[in-house]
Amino acid sequence: MLSDIELLRYSRQILLPQIDVEGQLRLKQGRVLIVGLGGLGSPVALYLAAAGVGEVHLADFDTVDLTNLQRQVIHDSSHIGWSKVDSALERLQAINPEISYIPHRIALDADSLMEAVSTVDVVLDCSDNFTTRGAINAACVTAGRPLVSGAAIRLEGQLSVFDPRREESPCYHCLYGHGHDEELTCSEAGVVGPLVGLVGSLQALEALKLLAGFGEPLVGRLLLVDALSSRFRELKLRRDPKCEVCRSRDGL
Repeated sequence: MLSDIELLRYSRQILLPQIDVEGQLRLKQGRVLIVGLGGLGSPVALYLAAAGVGEVHLADFDTVDLTNLQRQVIHDSSHIGWSKVDSALERLQAINPEISYIPHRIALDADSLMEAVSTVDVVLDCSDNFTTRGAINAACVTAGRPLVSGAAIRLEGQLSVFDPRREESPCYHCLYGHGHDEELTCSEAGVVGPLVGLVGSLQALEALKLLAGFGEPLVGRLLLVDALSSRFRELKLRRDPKCEVCRSRDGL
């Protein structure tokens, strides 16, 4: 049940017929894992906490740096040098103290990542390198958990949902394989702050849709964002029948 305080706190989204009280209850019972509390993870964590997702797992091994503050809006100048998880926790608990936060302050290895993924309903990849993204994808395929994947660099962003519960859904590896030989990061190539805010906000929206059960998630579709021209483009994605990661789920 929702308390009177919860009914008031979430009243504006409960008014939506696509969510209503039943959808809000599903959000309250929902559990998410956010991997990375940087430019993408900041709006993801803020919006999912504000929306009333009942259990939010926060994973990041890094500390807050001055160069982060241009885009990582969950942190502020007083938190420079702090663990990003602790910095985010302070902000999120101030926004919504009614939900549970589970911190993961160290880099997740194969075993701990698998355990963390298995305990939640939706995983949000807000990391910034292909190695981590590949490991998250493999864990989600094995555990059968939907993955909301976002990325942004320079003036370009992209977003998709990979859901191993759906037979037709590709996985991250179907699309990107082993990644690029020369991988650039924001510290090398740059990025504009509102772009990561936009992609992260869309990731949060996709997670809410998956948890509350409304709308059409971005499964089998890749949304491309061109910030320079303010244009969006959508590509259809297909499963790779020879994918070395997700083909093992056939027949399960």
